[in-house]
Amino acid sequence: MNAPATSAPCPESRPGRTCPVSYRYSPRVFDRAPDLIAETLYVVGGLYGNLEALDALETLLAGDPGARVVFNGDFHWFDVEPSDFERLNARVLAHGAIRGNVETEIAADAADAGCGCAYPSEVSDEEVALSNAIIERLRQTARMLPAVRAGLASLPMHMTARVGKARVGIVHGDAASLAGWGFAADRLGEPARRRWIDAAFRDARVDIFASTHTCLPAMRRIEHGAGSGLVANNGAAGMPNFAGTRFGLVTRIGTRPLEARARLYGAHIGGVFVEAVRLDYDHARWLARFERDWPAGSAAYRAYHRRIVEGPRFALAAEARAA
Repeated sequence: MNAPATSAPCPESRPGRTCPVSYRYSPRVFDRAPDLIAETLYVVGGLYGNLEALDALETLLAGDPGARVVFNGDFHWFDVEPSDFERLNARVLAHGAIRGNVETEIAADAADAGCGCAYPSEVSDEEVALSNAIIERLRQTARMLPAVRAGLASLPMHMTARVGKARVGIVHGDAASLAGWGFAADRLGEPARRRWIDAAFRDARVDIFASTHTCLPAMRRIEHGAGSGLVANNGAAGMPNFAGTRFGLVTRIGTRPLEARARLYGAHIGGVFVEAVRLDYDHARWLARFERDWPAGSAAYRAYHRRIVEGPRFALAAEARAA
């Protein structure tokens, strides 16, 4: 019997870089009956406390009757104002949800893992320190709401779905860890990762892995020993994903395609359409809310303000070609 796929080891064991043992699971956990069945499923990762993006999602859903939604973690992050935090939490949990590292760490009493991001070595120490500072401030907000914290702690780390005839593994990080980076855009293209990805699809017996966590999107078809699979990482629903843009991104999986105007790129696999869909939130209102809670000089402002305003250094055209 082949050994199950596992995520690559963490480069270090410091807050923000460590990979807690409790975050880990085998890809074989996805070889089970589906937790939900749908004809259309939206997977929404990295909302990051953006209430305006949540408004935009609900507008999108109103035009797609019958669609189901799963939030696959990190729906909290910048929402340190208690009323915003509580309001966003209630709206998200009206749908299906799994916890990301953010929800896991703000629900925990110990802060040994820092933000729980398990950042790889190429991420600077400064970025790691800023993320750890953000999570500590957010944890202070969450402590005011013990019932909410308990609810977040009880959320699962992963889900399974069936859309049409396609089997979907819904994760926050990757096929073996809540904070795994195996589905990051740059790692999916590494030949050295191919054996790990092949084993993950073989052990999970899914057609699609829907992920987030890495903050940048990726959609890649994987030809493996047992057939074809697809990794669909939506990057972030609550922040820009491409240079010069001001919209978020969600993954839509459906037995029929979405109208072309909202779809950026996509693939067809297992009898379903997998699409990267733009989420056009009210940028001005979101920026005002962000700057109110995270003024110049604060940890989140230093780490994210430029991305929110200008987008990351990541080209839409290049990702569309890769997908």
